Amino acid sequence: MGDHHVHLHPHGRYDGVGPEPGTYPAGHIEAFVAHAAANGADEVGFTEHLYRCIESESVLGEWWSGDPRSDLVDLTLEHLAIERVLSLERYVDAVVAAKDRGLPVLLGLEIDFFPDTIDAVLELLEPYPFDFLVGSVHWLSAWGFDLPEQIHEFDRAGHRKAYEDYFAAEAELASSGKVDVLAHIDVIKKRGFSLEPPPFDLYDMVVSAAAGSGVAVEVSTAGLRQPINEMYPHPDLLHRLYEHNVPITISSDGHRPHECGMDRDKAIEFARSVGYASRVTFSGRKRSERPL
Repeated sequence: MGDHHVHLHPHGRYDGVGPEPGTYPAGHIEAFVAHAAANGADEVGFTEHLYRCIESESVLGEWWSGDPRSDLVDLTLEHLAIERVLSLERYVDAVVAAKDRGLPVLLGLEIDFFPDTIDAVLELLEPYPFDFLVGSVHWLSAWGFDLPEQIHEFDRAGHRKAYEDYFAAEAELASSGKVDVLAHIDVIKKRGFSLEPPPFDLYDMVVSAAAGSGVAVEVSTAGLRQPINEMYPHPDLLHRLYEHNVPITISSDGHRPHECGMDRDKAIEFARSVGYASRVTFSGRKRSERPL
């Protein structure tokens, strides 16, 4: 049983804990693998954010441009100035070298989905030996909705409208066939803004898209460490995914070694509670099924 969404560096300005962003000293990847094993995970799928890599600038484009909300544009540019300091080349080299040392790791990447640039992104990534690609939505135009400094936009846009816009983008990603896994499929709730009753119509839209394309979906414990204090997906959404035979992975979205494999037992129990008995893993972007 693996953890198929793990990052080697935390977000934000370097706080002096662990290696500096973009560096991979001896023992760093080993620390993630050791914590994963202690939590019962026998495989670690690393999935660095593409947008954090300097090579992404030429292919992701200026997704914030044209947004009239100048405060959000400025905040996104400030965020990128801090975050875009990694190297795709060095990241790939580090994980491939760990594989060559015999460590049970997979080379993945988390790709922010923007419809106009996804083909350019895949062209950039084609030469690299990725085992799997994880797709996610973190921005709605200039709005980085999961960033604490941009949280005010929920009230300005309206909570239902925020959900509608997010799930429309997520459904487009799900139906695209461009990635292997959908990350934290309802991350729009991360900051604690949930809808009551749950938006079943929006859930059905993204479930239908995922079932149609065959993409897998994460059962992620990351939400337990966020204000929402709830796993991704919402139980009703996970139940719908199971009913439509959408395969799953198990993930922590950890950004430090001690988070690797965190709460894995809760994720397995959650998946089993709606009927799942298996999960999937990847090699060379080929999917295979394993018992849960």
